[in-house]
Amino acid sequence: MDTLSEINQTLKSGAIRDQGAFLPDESPLEMLPQSLKAAPLSAQPSPVANIAARRAFILFGTAALTLAGGYEMYEVLRVGGITALEAAVFALFVVLFAWVAFSFMSAIAGFMRLMVRGRDALNIDDKRPLPSIGSSNAMLLPTYNEDPHRIAARLRAMCESVDQTGHTSKFNWFILSDSTSPSIWIEEEKAFLELRRNFEAVRVFYRHRPQNTARKSGNIEDWVKRFGAKYDHMIVLDADSLMTGDTIVRLVAAMEDHPNVGLIQTLPIMVNATTLFARLQQFAGRLYGPLIASGIAWWHGSESNYWGHNAIIRVRAFASSAGLPDLRGRKPFGGYILSHDFVEAALMRRAGWGIFMAPTLGGSFEECPPSLIDFAARDRRWCQGNLQHVALLSTRGLHWISRLHFLAGIGSYITAPLWLIFLLLGILISLQAQFVRPEYFPKEFSLFPQWPAQDPIRAAWVFVGTMGLLLIPKLLAFILLLTQRENRRRFGGSIFVFVGIIFETMLSGLMAPVMMIFQSSAVSEILLGRDAGWQVQRRDDGGVGPNEIVRKFAMPTLVGVGMAASAYSVSLPLLVWMTPVILGLLLAVPIAFLTSQRRTKGVPSRLFSTPEQNTPPQVLIRVNQLTAAPSKISEDPIRELRNNRHLLEEHVRNLPAVMRDRGKIDPHLAIARAKIEDARCFDEALEFLDSRETYSVMNNPVILTMVVNMGK
Repeated sequence: MDTLSEINQTLKSGAIRDQGAFLPDESPLEMLPQSLKAAPLSAQPSPVANIAARRAFILFGTAALTLAGGYEMYEVLRVGGITALEAAVFALFVVLFAWVAFSFMSAIAGFMRLMVRGRDALNIDDKRPLPSIGSSNAMLLPTYNEDPHRIAARLRAMCESVDQTGHTSKFNWFILSDSTSPSIWIEEEKAFLELRRNFEAVRVFYRHRPQNTARKSGNIEDWVKRFGAKYDHMIVLDADSLMTGDTIVRLVAAMEDHPNVGLIQTLPIMVNATTLFARLQQFAGRLYGPLIASGIAWWHGSESNYWGHNAIIRVRAFASSAGLPDLRGRKPFGGYILSHDFVEAALMRRAGWGIFMAPTLGGSFEECPPSLIDFAARDRRWCQGNLQHVALLSTRGLHWISRLHFLAGIGSYITAPLWLIFLLLGILISLQAQFVRPEYFPKEFSLFPQWPAQDPIRAAWVFVGTMGLLLIPKLLAFILLLTQRENRRRFGGSIFVFVGIIFETMLSGLMAPVMMIFQSSAVSEILLGRDAGWQVQRRDDGGVGPNEIVRKFAMPTLVGVGMAASAYSVSLPLLVWMTPVILGLLLAVPIAFLTSQRRTKGVPSRLFSTPEQNTPPQVLIRVNQLTAAPSKISEDPIRELRNNRHLLEEHVRNLPAVMRDRGKIDPHLAIARAKIEDARCFDEALEFLDSRETYSVMNNPVILTMVVNMGK
């Protein structure tokens, strides 16, 4: 009996199902979309000590700083009477200064918390004995067109690390693929089969969704509905996530000890940076991140947030309270919820589950975009997701801190166009003073003329104060490092860290105006109804050519030219005053090119180094060993299946059952079948099929078997 006959007979008997060697038996768990208009009755999580006082410290501190800054700015502008343009500048300044003050107060809280505790910023080498655990746990690794070999390497390194803890039996591992590339799909299956063959002690499973509905949130929801009932907790990863076995076990133990906690979010630390841009991000995140994260965890309490990965979640709590509804309207504001993590945390907290952050746990890692272009592309998607949360602010029953999370996410992008408008209004005021003849004697009677003016001395102090709120947290992070002997040694010494802070501040200051333009453009596009889509992120190196850089950074450069010309037309002092912004925009192209390079001449290796780079943990060493081996993705997946009968059998056996409603035709599959029937040989059939048609064929066991058996 040939393979096609076997497949047809098996299909008729119903033996091919959406489970098999790749998957365990299903254990369905109901997960329904939650209502945004009706709040469920829920218990409250255990109160955090002094949480009201902590939040009062942050909010009243922010208000006091904003009032002080606003008063000084008012004194700057009121010297010659406040015009309409100056009133707009004042209003924008108050909003933007409040945003800076809010972040500053969280940093102060983090500094005080870590200084009082007297511990390293990240407790990577926790000497306490590992607790015993008894629950059933799932490690979920969603992937979407990522490098399968790097995925398998991270998964194997984590499996081995958990195995070393002696708790292997408490974990099942799932690769949850949403990949739409036929070549990547086949390589995922090959990598999975090899992983399972070489590491039999670990229970690893693989599931591929034919339709990646609702992206990552839909991917996780699909797993919960099919397999969730069997597990107590799930640890959600990203394609670039990495966690140590110790951290994973400690997270599980914490969930077992606190049954009213629904989610614990770790602080992922960036690793494996290769380009200058990635090294900058890695250094800044490692040095400043723990201080900021400790501050927000201190006053968030049981109303913390979820960042979508490197977090442990109670499965039944998630299933019962975090189902996401589709939003009304069209994209970019309607449809499935893009930034799902904030919303899932808010809904779980609404249902009475505690949401906590563990900022000093350590052992949690991720990678960062290798270039400013890749960072901006990811940021564009995040911008759309956060602006989408405007529709969720009125959700019934949310805790006010959860609404504050939404507002903070929205504000992180709205502030960019506000800063741009603030700068442009400042130039307009100067142009007005330069070219519009002032009215020294108004119509009303006055003994003295009214001179249009601002107070330059106070203006300088306002600038110094604003910069102080931005820079002092970096200084506090350095002071904190000086008190941590072991952490300081791992960073490479205080001198290199201090020099790194100076250069990081300068380069970040030059890149900030560029991101201001990109984010302002993103906000404008979203408001005009343009959807960002979902692009695959580059992770390994910059790989950005000069033509792409010039094309992407032409707009910031032109804005810089316009600002420079406008400022110079007023006065040379104004041009000098605006130099930090203008210089960053004018140098956008060379800065983007320089920071995207894998090797940068003149940059010492110890500059921007981090503890994980100097003394990497074993799990990171293992990943880098596994990824060092050369790998290649087949460009011809159907030929790969034709030449590998075992892979073909496994692939077909784990395809979902071929079911469709009468009258509903997959156009890609229909066209593919027509092309295959029209082809005279196997090679010609492959030439006829495009990528989408190949994907449809690989999802259909009958058509796939037909084409692989052509000419046999």
